[in-house]
Amino acid sequence: MYTLVYSINDEEAPETVYVNLTNSCTNKCIFCLREQKDDVCGAQMWHDDNYKLEDLINQFNAYVPTPHEVVFCGYGEPFLRREMMKEFCKYLRAKHPEIKIRVNTNGHANAIYKTNVAAEFKGLIDAVSVSLNASSIAEYNEICNPKIENAYEEVKKFIKACVNEGMDVSASVVTGFDKLHNIDIKQCEAIASSLGAKFRNREFIPNGY
Repeated sequence: MYTLVYSINDEEAPETVYVNLTNSCTNKCIFCLREQKDDVCGAQMWHDDNYKLEDLINQFNAYVPTPHEVVFCGYGEPFLRREMMKEFCKYLRAKHPEIKIRVNTNGHANAIYKTNVAAEFKGLIDAVSVSLNASSIAEYNEICNPKIENAYEEVKKFIKACVNEGMDVSASVVTGFDKLHNIDIKQCEAIASSLGAKFRNREFIPNGY
């Protein structure tokens, strides 16, 4: 069975569950877990996107009691299933308005759809974690191998767009994944601050969790 909803601990009632909407992505980051293994805590992550909203809701409802937080993450870029994510957010807002909803994203959505996707999700999501990943265009391209043009600048624009919509926004970087890339943490933090976002340095974990 494909995994759409999973947790990263062994608790029977996790406070946070993660939603694996898609395996498609517009980056191929050199530190990405999907390049190393096929599962997260035993949950098989690869699927072909051939599912319905009902399937997603059923897997979510299997967690009892209801988790406190839902995070769109998984093995792909969540905004590539923009409409599915929107419908599931609407379901959560209607049935579980107390749940905090967060999206972990590469920040390419507005560039992909040529519109302000951040505005579409105002009121549907509470927080966004955007993968900044570098302090320069060249470094970003080397680490993330983006499939879209001007990706690094588009990421920064998306961070600002989410801030403008009143979301709780964090810009993140991953450090310690190899000895070749020494990310300028202070510069990345300054960039995040200039865009009105928080900053998070995520230490690389070989197993991913």
